[in-house]
Amino acid sequence: MVVICPKCKTKLRVDEAKIAGGGSRFKCPKCSTALLVKKPAPVSEKQPFDNVKVVVAHSNSAIANEITTLLSENGYQAISASDGIEAMVKSLKDHPFLAVIEVGLPKIYGFEVCKRLKGRPETKGMKFILISSPFDKNKYRREPESLYDADDHIEEHRISELLIRSINALKGGEPPKKEEKEAEKKIDKPAQETIAQKPEVKPESPAPEVIMPAPGTDEKVERAKRLARTIVSDIYLYNTGKAEEAIRNNTFSSVFASEIREGLKLYEHRISQEVRDRGDFFREVLALFIENKKKAM
Repeated sequence: MVVICPKCKTKLRVDEAKIAGGGSRFKCPKCSTALLVKKPAPVSEKQPFDNVKVVVAHSNSAIANEITTLLSENGYQAISASDGIEAMVKSLKDHPFLAVIEVGLPKIYGFEVCKRLKGRPETKGMKFILISSPFDKNKYRREPESLYDADDHIEEHRISELLIRSINALKGGEPPKKEEKEAEKKIDKPAQETIAQKPEVKPESPAPEVIMPAPGTDEKVERAKRLARTIVSDIYLYNTGKAEEAIRNNTFSSVFASEIREGLKLYEHRISQEVRDRGDFFREVLALFIENKKKAM
């Protein structure tokens, strides 16, 4: 089987015969990142999706709370994730029927999370709603060129208006009743306690932590990076074909010079000089995005 290192994107070929029942640890030969690799579950052993659970992955806590509240009020159980790796780990572990994910997630962009999970046999049938935050709402009043297999797309300022309607449409019916949700919680609690006793899912398990350790962060810097990711992901998502061609030809910065200038102007308006003096986070995010897309392509 082939495993992709989430840090350096190196493809590693792993002999399934060498993987233990609970998974085995391997080290990426290129960047030394520790990986916990498990055998793919046989079709007969795959767990069904939980029609109450929804992964909510958004780096802005206020928006994540808004989504979580809407879900709770309509009988759904939110499972929170703050970045792309955590969203993937929790989707594989908790088997939610749906993920509501921010396009510009840190570590792995939301549209890439969708593409990767849709390509895995365990999560192929999951539904995905992408949440974007256009930095120019008047300019981007159209659907993105590519949703990367996502089932729907909602702009951030329309969450309260469209989210539940979209979920119900994707589910093909009404949301679960609140009493069903309570019963689900009662069933899940002992199951979670039992699972927690297994070594492979203890808090010290390396699945999310070792692959990409979470460093101490400064909220102002994180806000700057979040805005930069929003701008970069908007440029890409609404011009996918043109952007991918430019990345292949190493001309992204010149082809999208006007969009980058426009985004940078907004970035400088919203991010204080004090934070900008600490690093060119806008260019850093842009360069990393281009580099990662080039590797993926």
